[in-house]
Amino acid sequence: MRVTGLADFVAPVHAVTDAAELPACDLGIVATKALHTGAAVAAAAKALADAGVVSVQNGVGNEEIIAEHVPRVMRGTIVTAGAVTAPGVVRYDAPGDSWIGPFEPSPARPDEIELLAGLLNQGGLTTHAVADARGPQWTKVVFNAATSPLSALTGLTVGQVCTDPGLRTEVERLIDEALEVCARAGITLTRDPRASVEEAIREAYAHKPSMLQDVLARRATEIAVLNGGIAAEGRRTGVPTPAHDAMVALVNGLERSWPAG
Repeated sequence: MRVTGLADFVAPVHAVTDAAELPACDLGIVATKALHTGAAVAAAAKALADAGVVSVQNGVGNEEIIAEHVPRVMRGTIVTAGAVTAPGVVRYDAPGDSWIGPFEPSPARPDEIELLAGLLNQGGLTTHAVADARGPQWTKVVFNAATSPLSALTGLTVGQVCTDPGLRTEVERLIDEALEVCARAGITLTRDPRASVEEAIREAYAHKPSMLQDVLARRATEIAVLNGGIAAEGRRTGVPTPAHDAMVALVNGLERSWPAG
């Protein structure tokens, strides 16, 4: 695999096309699109039967699906930005820390969490092992849900969305709703999402979020686990989320407009 952008190196990768060929693993990392979570983990369930498995995917709800197939699960959040530009080639756009912690209903062992965090740190990814990983996870979810659908619907980069006065108003509206949901759910974010917006303008102005990349490629998006995930938690906690509901409806409508096949 070749990495370009802020870094430039080639790393050897051992890959298989049939999950049945995977050996038994001590640790597993699930990095698929959210809609592929169940199929991917089910296919690799034998190899992951005695492993601590972490989701580093976008959105909320992936851990619940993983826990249907393996016994020990971790929440993971990675805020590094990048894009696949060709088979085996990844462009590294912006740095960021990572967080790993237990998934409360089916937690991985503390030693597994520490081991994985240590390995990622050794590999150059600044990673924090934490007792409650909901804060980092939702901090990323709120930022992504406030910017990605607007980017996907307009074709603009993150920086362009966040510096357009009209779109910035919508970004703020989406953040405000999500913060109400987090407060009602007892989730403490690790930083103010507005600070993340300002940082994105400075450091990732030209970045195209994965949702925009999906739209440009006419692939199904992850709107259901981003804005849809916030809206679902809002319904659970009694917080109305009309702005997030609107984003879900608009992006779903865009997906339905594409020619079949």
